[in-house]
Amino acid sequence: MITRIVKMTFRKEQTSAFEKIFEEVRPEINNFKGCNGVELYQDKKDTRIYFTFSTWTSESDLENYRQSGLFKGTWQKTKPLFEEAAQAWTVENLLK
Repeated sequence: MITRIVKMTFRKEQTSAFEKIFEEVRPEINNFKGCNGVELYQDKKDTRIYFTFSTWTSESDLENYRQSGLFKGTWQKTKPLFEEAAQAWTVENLLK
């Protein structure tokens, strides 16, 4: 099991647009093969900053999602809203 963490900083006026996009695609992401759940968090000090945490059965499941039309379409809508480039990490729990 792996976790994908993505940090995104949006232009202030685009945060509600991003939240709407995420609400629309979240059920589809959750139902994607190998996805065990996706959650959205917002920084308490800087409300332009969001994090997604998604858990995947394997790295190949994550990669299949990243190559999918669902991901590409969502990214195409989301990327223009950024104020800064997104950052992403793929991590695994060492203390199982």
